[in-house]
Amino acid sequence: MRLIGKSGARPAAAVEADTDAWAESPESRPGALPAQRTSGLSERPAPGYGPDSLVHVSTRQFAAAVGAYGDRPGEEPAPGTAADPAGPDPTSFETALAARESAALEARHRQAADGGDPDAAGRLGTLLMRRGDLEDAEPYLRAAAAAGIRAAANNLGVLLHQQGHRAEAGQWWRQAAVAGSAPAAHALGLQLRDQGEEEAAEYWLHFAADHGHPLGAYALGDLMEHRRDVRAERWFKVSADAGHREAAYRLARMREAAGDKDTAEAWYRTAAARSHARAALRLGVLLEERARTDRPLLEEAARWYRQAAQNGEPRAACALGFLLRDSGDIAAAAEWWQEAAEAGDGNAANALGALHAGRGEARAAERWYRAALDAGDQNGAFNLGLLCAGTGRDQQAEQWYRRAAYAGHREACNALAVVLLQRGDESGAVPWFSKAAEAGSVDGAFNLGVLHAGRGEQRQAQEWYARAAAEGHGEAALQLAVAQEQRGNLSGALERYRQSAAGGSAEGAFRLASLLDRRGDADAEAEHWYALAADAGHRRAQVRMGVRAAERGALEIAESWYRRAAEAGSRSAAFNLGLLLARQDSEAEAMLWYTRAADAGHGRAALRLALLALRRGEPVQAENWCRRAIDYGPAEVAERAGRLLGALHAELSA
Repeated sequence: MRLIGKSGARPAAAVEADTDAWAESPESRPGALPAQRTSGLSERPAPGYGPDSLVHVSTRQFAAAVGAYGDRPGEEPAPGTAADPAGPDPTSFETALAARESAALEARHRQAADGGDPDAAGRLGTLLMRRGDLEDAEPYLRAAAAAGIRAAANNLGVLLHQQGHRAEAGQWWRQAAVAGSAPAAHALGLQLRDQGEEEAAEYWLHFAADHGHPLGAYALGDLMEHRRDVRAERWFKVSADAGHREAAYRLARMREAAGDKDTAEAWYRTAAARSHARAALRLGVLLEERARTDRPLLEEAARWYRQAAQNGEPRAACALGFLLRDSGDIAAAAEWWQEAAEAGDGNAANALGALHAGRGEARAAERWYRAALDAGDQNGAFNLGLLCAGTGRDQQAEQWYRRAAYAGHREACNALAVVLLQRGDESGAVPWFSKAAEAGSVDGAFNLGVLHAGRGEQRQAQEWYARAAAEGHGEAALQLAVAQEQRGNLSGALERYRQSAAGGSAEGAFRLASLLDRRGDADAEAEHWYALAADAGHRRAQVRMGVRAAERGALEIAESWYRRAAEAGSRSAAFNLGLLLARQDSEAEAMLWYTRAADAGHGRAALRLALLALRRGEPVQAENWCRRAIDYGPAEVAERAGRLLGALHAELSA
């Protein structure tokens, strides 16, 4: 590589810059130290420089150093070498020419350095160090550093640091930093930080940052953030503005933590555009959160996830898998999950396990759940417990639940407690329910409420129900609502029923609608909640929707609701469906539904069947249905069935 600089009055004024070909960036290796390179041209003429002093290299020396770059005319290609019909490769020619120039430059530097030129010694030492020839570089760098060339002092510090001579490296960095070298101040600051001398480290990092060194600004921001110093954000911004992608990412994280998602997104975008994998991941997450059903934003989130995944971030591959699954592309989702799982992402392995479990492929599911567990994700153990429980391996399920529970998995604690309670071990279940609830499991809190309610400990039960309801547990809110309604606190009951319905409780939605219905001042809202409960499969709500439709004359809608409820086992729906069909002259089918309702214990259906039997002239059948109607009730039906049975007996005995 050709080094370019500018002339000056003294060697100490040589232009300084970080070397870029051999020193790793601190973004990729924490604690990596920068170096600086000297200018490519001497500030003063040196012996042996100029067109009259070109270094001549023989053809043999050149070929040995860089290899042949073209066949001579008339020569046969070397054995095993394919002939190129297009002629010599111009790229090979340019590479060989560059190598020749580099060799000539090194020879000139070496000649001048051996002649006592400290500036040439510094340039030669840097060139050799970049090439990895540390042993040959050291004496030249020492000579230049001893002559006061600060770039050489910095690079000598880098070389000594690489060799493990850290104390001496620090001495040369200090010398260069005192002379005004920002890269040396940065390196010295990092070394002092690692030694625990944070105040001195801050001084030199501040010096480097003030002199425009972006790595120094980043390291200063990092040190300040460690101390929870609010000035960290300023220095991360300085470094990010200079192109430091990790600084842009850290700045974005700070802004996101402060709730400023718009600014965070902008800095994530900056870092991601510089191929920062974690920034691309976080940008994808923010876009997905904001997108909801916005297709273009979801597609952009997918693009950033894909970029992060391709840059080696398995969490992004996992997130992309979930995004694809939600869009319906299960096959592509599985491919990304597999890539992430094979890279050690436990969440992706669990997703693959769930995918196979949903298809009934228990062996494949178990393999991926075990892979998740091996990756340190305790969800794997919990999912193995669920898988074993679903296939009847209860003892193994308990073992997996216990393993996950001891590792702190809150839902595993709850599941283990349920297993113990079902086995009759209430004393063993209570501590696990408590551990689950204290860890934030809403199911654990609800189950503790059920446990206390079963013991008659209503105050404790209400406390746990309230904790679960506060986290959105619909059934817990339902229990609180019922208690409020029983006490006559209807406004409190309405509030809790609303909370229960919002939490997904169909019973809560039905009871809310019933209470509103009884008040009579919110018919539209009552119908809304009836419909919500009915759509969720609540049979009484379906019957109520049928009744309301029939009252409006919408008989087809009424029949549809009655059928859904009746087929699900509702005897009231079966009776109402029979009445509706009878009015539509479908008495044969009506009889079937009356019979189903009566067989389920519906007294009115049994009485209706008795009357139909009498109409058909079947007194014995009528007597049987009357007796069943008396048994089923209610009182009004039993009384009518009794009178009908008495009339039957009188007629039969007459």
